[in-house]
Amino acid sequence: MDNLGFTSVPAVLKYLRHAGQLGVDCTAALAAAGIEPADMHDNSQRIPGLKHEQLLAHLLKVSGDPLFGLHSAHFVQPGSWSVLGYITMNCATVGEAMSRIVPYEKLVGDMGVSRIEAEADQVRLIWSCRHHNPQVRRHMVEDVLASWLLYARWIADTQLSPTAVWFEHAQPANTELVDYQTIFGCPIRFGQPCNALLIPPHYLQIPLRQADANLLRTLEEHALTLMAGMDQDEPLPVRVHNALRLLLKDGLPRKERVAEKFHMTARTLQRHLQQAGTSYQEILDQLRRELAEHYLVQSQLAIQDIASYLGFSEPRSFHRSFKNWTGMTPGEYREQHKESAGQG
Repeated sequence: MDNLGFTSVPAVLKYLRHAGQLGVDCTAALAAAGIEPADMHDNSQRIPGLKHEQLLAHLLKVSGDPLFGLHSAHFVQPGSWSVLGYITMNCATVGEAMSRIVPYEKLVGDMGVSRIEAEADQVRLIWSCRHHNPQVRRHMVEDVLASWLLYARWIADTQLSPTAVWFEHAQPANTELVDYQTIFGCPIRFGQPCNALLIPPHYLQIPLRQADANLLRTLEEHALTLMAGMDQDEPLPVRVHNALRLLLKDGLPRKERVAEKFHMTARTLQRHLQQAGTSYQEILDQLRRELAEHYLVQSQLAIQDIASYLGFSEPRSFHRSFKNWTGMTPGEYREQHKESAGQG
């Protein structure tokens, strides 16, 4: 197995749609990469990352478009990012949508890893590509950053632009800066330390036009179910964390039920976790804290509802645990982060 992982079919379709518009024989292109055409009609399919790379290399060669990746971004749509696309669409704000990229991007594929770096005057949404072929890598990077922006404009019903766009690579030969500026609407910097959209902090508060909190929660539960089937190569503590995250929606699970998912007794599970330097309770507490902080900042859920969702029998227990974790009550934590967002 190569080390490029897999790519979801929807993430590949943007490239094929652009290629088709340019008159490229897409059936021949798929054949050149060893991909069955029927696979591209099933959005639940994932193709090996190496085949994705071979397909893109072929399309670059035959399309004659020196900005093939950048132009493919015009074909972005919610389904291009599988469930993640619909999750971001139903968030309340741009910032809330951005916060969903990192935890769920594996649903889209293993092409790269995102991270968010926040400073007083800017937020950097960064993407690090895992592909090493320099030509393919450059087109993937340009496609991802342009797709992020075009999709954000659509779900936020705005034409705002970043303050700048950074690319690690040099400006490609046979391209004009205006081609990039037409899409991004801002200064473009090549030869930078990372690939990133640089965004003013107040953009994070821009509301999205189709926000639906109930649908969002349903979609996130579906996403977690899908991700639970992708963690077989992860360390046991990570898999237990993911299993707990999925089971919590039905109330606090018994340790025995979690152990059953790994075909172990509760005692054996605990022993393996101890050997890995942790425990069932530590993982549960860490997960509850992560979720509590997330819901206090990113949702309008009442504190007693958050306590119930996290499996606490009464709000008082939740208050006590949360203060042990953070030194603040849930109400104080929510208020402090509201103030921070307002200052941004």
